[in-house]
Amino acid sequence: MTDQDNRYTIKEFITSTAERDRKQGLFEMETERLLEVNLNGPIWTKMGSMVAYTGSIKFTREGFLEQGLGTLLKKAVSGEGASLTKAEGTGQLYLADAGKKVTILNLDNEEVFVNGSDLLAFEPTLEYQIKMVKSVAAFTAGGLFNVRLQGSGMLAVTTHFDPMTLAVLPGEPIYTDPQATVMWSGTLEPKFKKDVSLRTFIGRTSGESYQMQFEGNGWVTIQPYEESFANPSK
Repeated sequence: MTDQDNRYTIKEFITSTAERDRKQGLFEMETERLLEVNLNGPIWTKMGSMVAYTGSIKFTREGFLEQGLGTLLKKAVSGEGASLTKAEGTGQLYLADAGKKVTILNLDNEEVFVNGSDLLAFEPTLEYQIKMVKSVAAFTAGGLFNVRLQGSGMLAVTTHFDPMTLAVLPGEPIYTDPQATVMWSGTLEPKFKKDVSLRTFIGRTSGESYQMQFEGNGWVTIQPYEESFANPSK
């Protein structure tokens, strides 16, 4: 067997793809598209994101009344656009979402809003609220949910390819495609506007252009991809 052939052995493959314990705490980047959670207690995860686990872990779907009747009504209308699963126990939990890139954030008494399709996992120390946008524009674009997270703790978000964050400054509003918007700072409350003249350029699935308008002081993160709200699992 030549040296070149040695590169393609089962042993070499197992060695190069083996799980590595980097001892980075609760959330650990196994690869840029695979999150390892070193579980010792509960964690909230996106439903359907578990790809493997070791140890003793129990999975429980978020109850309809976990946050009260308001959440029940939102989910009934939304088609479960931001469904969560609670993972409890001890072991290593591996999460992924359609091969999207994973980013870990550690909030320190801060508040962020994350697109429901892009939230992968978060600690229960963070208060959360699933919010359905009440804009006609958002419904026409296929429905839009976001999750408000506040407090101190870690969360993981996913993006198609590399994200980009834009600074929002007073008097300098930023407009984004709702289907490409990943998250934004808790200091901002976006508005929605429709621009028929741009319908052939952005918002491909909506038939017309619906934009999110961010004004004030904060930031907004986008991805170079239009999320499909009609299929929340993607």
